[in-house]
Amino acid sequence: MNRPQNRTKSTRGRSNSGARGQGSSKSSAGSGNPRRRTQGNRNQGGSGKATPKRDGLGGDHIEGRQAVRELLRAGTRRTQQVLISEDVHDMAVLAEIADLCEERRVPLRQLSRRKLDDYALTDSHQGVIAQAEPIRSVVLETLVSENPKKLPMVVVLDGITDPRNLGAVLRTAEVAGVTGVVLPRHRAARLTPAAVKAAAGAVEHLPIALVAGLPAAIKEMSDKGLWIIGLDESAESSIYDMRVATEPLAVVLGAEGEGISHLIKQRCDQLVAIPQSGQIASLNVSNAAAITIYEIKRRREIK
Repeated sequence: MNRPQNRTKSTRGRSNSGARGQGSSKSSAGSGNPRRRTQGNRNQGGSGKATPKRDGLGGDHIEGRQAVRELLRAGTRRTQQVLISEDVHDMAVLAEIADLCEERRVPLRQLSRRKLDDYALTDSHQGVIAQAEPIRSVVLETLVSENPKKLPMVVVLDGITDPRNLGAVLRTAEVAGVTGVVLPRHRAARLTPAAVKAAAGAVEHLPIALVAGLPAAIKEMSDKGLWIIGLDESAESSIYDMRVATEPLAVVLGAEGEGISHLIKQRCDQLVAIPQSGQIASLNVSNAAAITIYEIKRRREIK
């Protein structure tokens, strides 16, 4: 199928098809009493609902061994400091993090477990916390620009408000080679500590565009030659019937219950569903994303 250019609704060949998934803070560790700074937000951080700056993605507070280790390995943004609990017994992880801190000239501090808990913004920091510059969003155009080494596959998240689900989707997307993710500026999860931890380092490598409105962003991607595939559990077509899996495309996923919005559906070239044989009505968005992304990846590899 030829790449679409300046397509009109009459030529898009839209058909129904997907599965709904669940769209399922900064802390300074400088001087002063950390408990006073963070205790009021601990429940928010634990649930992943701490809110970053209005116009930013967040991601400046990182918890968990894998997320902190990948932050240091990538070196794509400045790390201000790393805090480690004295009772962490995984010496291999400690040694690698310590070596990376020395290499990057990042201050490393060891604290008691209780003291580290005062800095934590999630329920399970695994004894390692870092603070770094926030993640910077990229311009949407960079996600759809021509790259002879990588066929565009963009993931668009519509109304995903659960940070842990966001993190899980980002982790799958990065591992599968997705070229970028698009998030709406409003009514969507950002890179809270819970999201960054669930992403397990994916945020250090995966370009993320933060856009004012998804309909306009989808139109821009369509105009740039990407086919738009929407995942919708009521669709008649299956993900195995995607006509453009081997073409430049964007996959739109919505929140559990609501799915993708009506306006977004209208802008899709094809709606597809994940076949289901059980009794549960729908899949979590991170699971739905993994199934769909890897089906596209499989189709491309056997092309």
